Amino acid sequence: MKSKAEKRQILAELQSGFADEPAVIVCKFEGLTVAEDQELRSVVRNLGGSYRVVANRLALLAARDTPYEEALTGQRGMTALAFLGEDPVSTLKALVAFGKQQDKFSFNCGVVDCRTVNLDQLIELSKLPDKAGLQVRILYMLNSSAQRLMGVLNAPARDIAAVLQQAVEKKKFNE
Repeated sequence: MKSKAEKRQILAELQSGFADEPAVIVCKFEGLTVAEDQELRSVVRNLGGSYRVVANRLALLAARDTPYEEALTGQRGMTALAFLGEDPVSTLKALVAFGKQQDKFSFNCGVVDCRTVNLDQLIELSKLPDKAGLQVRILYMLNSSAQRLMGVLNAPARDIAAVLQQAVEKKKFNE
């Protein structure tokens, strides 16, 4: 059993995590082996997030008067919180994939940008492109726009050169 000082420290850490993180997923993991749990923690940590087993009462106390309170109200059994970190979509994709591999692991709700979301919405969010995918798309759009702009800017000069070339070929100029 944890001392009051340890519980206060955990409470402060959870409150800080709720304040700093834009997305948290409430997970259930009853029946996972230690090795499976460590594998999940490693995957989440490598993606910039964190995964933490919490006492339901402490989590609810930390979430009081925050958007996280609704998601944590009524939780029973063993609960963990997955803080999604800097690239939430990649971490969410990893959680969905892990849930498909391990039927003992599940999640049914979370909070994303101060809104409680259900399982269906979380799965839809996991289908979005991750941070790297979005960066590639933005670079493609910027590059293709720049290429089109250069094409438009070069068109008058290219057209004049083509007209002059045709005139030379047809000997329209007097020598």
